[in-house]
Amino acid sequence: MKKVWIGLLIVALTAGFAFAQAKGTPKEAQAMLAKAVEFYKANGQAKAFAAFDDPKGKFVDRDLYIYVSDLNAKILSHGANKALIGKTLIELKDSTGKQFMKELVDKAKTSASGTVDYKWTNPQSKKVEDKLVFFQKVGDVILACGAYK
Repeated sequence: MKKVWIGLLIVALTAGFAFAQAKGTPKEAQAMLAKAVEFYKANGQAKAFAAFDDPKGKFVDRDLYIYVSDLNAKILSHGANKALIGKTLIELKDSTGKQFMKELVDKAKTSASGTVDYKWTNPQSKKVEDKLVFFQKVGDVILACGAYK
């Protein structure tokens, strides 16, 4: 019986560790964004968007992904939800009513890079959580990657 409990404890601890590892960190989001910007500059828009949109590619990792918008918040590429491509999200609000895409675009118009905080439902936990998105403007597009805090 003792062996069964030890086995169950190991499974429970391993599952908890695996769940914790399923969440990307802000530092990892920032690193992914830097790689995406480098890839975009080296390979051009068409090849970059194809790579960013590939759910099994190097720009989608756990809950981290790259998305790209123009300066009007029209989504040009999205690693987690292709259905958003072509949609303008300037009026998209978080759970508190904050227009975070408008804030992101406004910041990108005056600064080449930065961050935006907002609250969003985490698809893993199903709870509203704080999210931090990092962005970098490259020409007339904004590349972004966010992580739950």
